[in-house]
Amino acid sequence: MVFGTTFGGGRPVRLSEETRRFAAESLSGKYGDEAMRTPWVSLDDIAGFEDMEEYDKYDAMIRRIAERAPLRVTACEYVCGAATLGAAMEHVVPAFRGGKPVFTSVSHLTCGFDRAVREGLDEYGRRIGERMRAGAGRDGARQARFLKSLKNTLDSMRIWHGRYAEAVAEKKPEAGEILARVPFGSARTFREALQSLWFCFAFTRLTGNWSGLGRIDEYLGGYLEADLAAGRTTTAEAREQLASFFIKGCEWIRSAPPKGSGDAQHYQNIVLGGLNEQGREVTNEVTYLVLDVVEELGIGDFPIAVRISARSPERLLLRIAEVWRQGGGIVAVYNEDLVLRALTEYGYPRTEALKFANDGCWEVQIPGKTYFSYIPFDALALFQREVLGLGGGGAHFDDFESLYAAFRTRLAERVEALCAQTAAARTENGEGKVWKRGGPMSAVALFEEGCIEKALDYDEGGPVYNMISPHIGGAPDVGNSLYAVDRLCFRDKIISFDGLIKALEADWEGYEAVRLYARNRLSYYGNDGEADGYTARVLDDFADILLSRPRAGVTDGLMFPPGASTFGRQAEWRSGRFATPSGFRKGEILAGNNSPTPGTDFAGATAAIKSYGKAALEKQVTGAALDLKILPSSVSGENGLSALVALMKGFVRAGGFFLQADMADAETLYAAQKNPDAYRTLSVRVSGWNARFVTLDEDWQQMIIERTEK
Repeated sequence: MVFGTTFGGGRPVRLSEETRRFAAESLSGKYGDEAMRTPWVSLDDIAGFEDMEEYDKYDAMIRRIAERAPLRVTACEYVCGAATLGAAMEHVVPAFRGGKPVFTSVSHLTCGFDRAVREGLDEYGRRIGERMRAGAGRDGARQARFLKSLKNTLDSMRIWHGRYAEAVAEKKPEAGEILARVPFGSARTFREALQSLWFCFAFTRLTGNWSGLGRIDEYLGGYLEADLAAGRTTTAEAREQLASFFIKGCEWIRSAPPKGSGDAQHYQNIVLGGLNEQGREVTNEVTYLVLDVVEELGIGDFPIAVRISARSPERLLLRIAEVWRQGGGIVAVYNEDLVLRALTEYGYPRTEALKFANDGCWEVQIPGKTYFSYIPFDALALFQREVLGLGGGGAHFDDFESLYAAFRTRLAERVEALCAQTAAARTENGEGKVWKRGGPMSAVALFEEGCIEKALDYDEGGPVYNMISPHIGGAPDVGNSLYAVDRLCFRDKIISFDGLIKALEADWEGYEAVRLYARNRLSYYGNDGEADGYTARVLDDFADILLSRPRAGVTDGLMFPPGASTFGRQAEWRSGRFATPSGFRKGEILAGNNSPTPGTDFAGATAAIKSYGKAALEKQVTGAALDLKILPSSVSGENGLSALVALMKGFVRAGGFFLQADMADAETLYAAQKNPDAYRTLSVRVSGWNARFVTLDEDWQQMIIERTEK
C-alpha cells in the first residue's frame, strides 16, 4: 500500500469522524484554494513607500499583513491561526507593491519556537527593550533600527493575535480562553503549549517564511505528562488536538497545484525521539501520538525524522516500522550517535549537539540558533569535464593513482573557490565579521537566539551559529566511474584509456560491447563490494578538504561544514553530463544523494546500507542521506515488521547518517500518472521532503519511477 491511495484506508481508526472530515477538507485543497483567492495584501496606498529605508518598508509590510490578512476559524479546529495569504507559498513576503513582491522570505531553518512556548512572547518584548537600552555596537544606527524592527514585528503579531482572539472568543469560547493567554504568556498546559507553538509557527508562515518545527515531542511531552497525571486531559483528547495541528499544517495544499518539484515541501519538518540536553531519552506519549496521527490520516506535509540508536525503545522502532510500511516516505531516521559524533568532532559542545534537529529538510543544525544555507555542486560533471577532459579533447592518464590525484586536486580547487566566492560576496557588519546584507528578516530573527543579543539580523551573523555548507553531489557516480576506469583500463585492460575517452565522447556509439561489459559485468556501489571503497574515498576526501581549511570556532564567524546531497538535482544535472565509464549514456538520471545509481544495486537493502556506511559519514557534518526503495510485498505480515526493525538496527550498526525509505511499487506510480484524480493524496519521499506524486512534473515523476522500478 502507498500512502494516500484512499483516505484512511487500511489504517487503524482512532480519531473522531469530525476530525477525519476536517482532514479530508484540508487534504482536498479547500484551504489552499481559499488562500490563492487572496494571495497578498496591497501596499499601493502607502505614500512614499518607494523612498523608505528597507526596515521601514519591511515593518510596514508585516503590519499590513497582520491588519488585513483574512482570518479563518473552522468548526473542527483545536488550535487557531492560519497563513491565509497564498503568495506565502511562493517564498516571498506576501505584501505586494504594484502587484509584485518586495522581499523574499526565509527557509532552510528551524526557529526556536520551544523557547517562545516556555517563556511567552511578552518576555521577548522585555528582552528587546533591555537590549535597546543597552545601546548598539560599532554599526549603531543599523543595529538600533534592527532592534526597532523586532519590536515592530512583535507589535504586528499582537495585532494579528488580537484579531484572532476576538474572532475565536465569539465562535469557540474554550479555544478563545486559551488564545487569550498564549503565545504572549507562557504555556501552562498541553493545549496551551500546542496553541502557542502553532500560533508562532503560523505567524512565520503568514509572513512568507518556511521553518521546520524541530523536536515537538520534547517541547510538548512534559506538558502532556503533567496534564495526564493531573486528570486535565486524556490521551484520546490529546490525539484529537495534535491531529488538528497536523491538519492545519495542510492549509497550503491546493486542488490544482502547479507542477514542479511537489507541493508538500514547505520545510515544516519534525524531529522525534533521541536524547535531550541532559542525556535522557525524549521519547514520550507525544512521540507515539504524532505517529498515530500521520499513520491514520496519511498527512505527508510534515516530514518526520526520528533519532534512533541502540538505546531506542523497541516499541518506538516497531511503531516506525508500522508507519513506514504504509508508504509515502513520511518517516525517516537519523543515527543519533553518529550525528552527535559529527557535531562534537566539528567543535559543538555536546550539550548543544544533543539539541540537533534539521533545517526543514534533513541537513543537521541546532534549532533556534542557526543560520544555514548550502552550496550544491555536481562532482560528476567536474570529474568528466575537468579531469577526463570530455568535451574539450580528452585527457590522458597512465595509471589510476595519477587519475585520482588529478581529481582530488580539481575537487579541492572547486571547494576552495566555492568558499572564497561566498565570503567575497559578503560585506562587513558592525562587529567586523564577513556577512551578506540582505533584506530584513525580522519575523524569523525574532525566534533565533543571538539576534536580539547581537542586534543583528538573521542573515548578517545574528544567530549563535552561522554556516554555509558545500554539498557534494554525484559522489556515487564519481566512485562508480573511477572504479570502472580502473577496471576497464588499468586492471582488466578491456580498453585503453584513450579508447575509453573516445567511447564516452561518442556516447558509447560504436563501443556497445565495452559498454555492456562495464554495465553488466562490473558490480557497483550499493552491493557491498569493492566498488564501495571508491565512493567512500571520494566522500572522505571531499570532507577532509573542508575540515582541513583554517577556521574559527563554531561560534566565531562563518563555518563551511561538509555535506553530501543532490536533492533531486540529478534530473536537472543530466543535461550537463556525458556518458559514464560505468556504462550509462548521456541524459540518464543517475544517483540521488548518497544512494546507489538506479539499476545498479542488486544485492538488496542491507547491502546498500553496508555500502553507504563504508564512508566516514561522521565527517559529513550537515548530513549525507541514503534513499532506500523497499517493495511493499517484501515487508508484509509480522515478519515484515521484524525485517524493518532489523533494517533500522543494521543502519545504526553500519554507521549510517540519515535514512529515508519509500514503500512504493512502480505499478501504483504508473497508475497515478494515468489517472491523477484518483491518486491526489499519493505521497512519495523525494529528497528530504515528501510530495504528492501527481504534483511532480514529468521529469520528477520519471525520476521517482526509475528509482522505484530499477
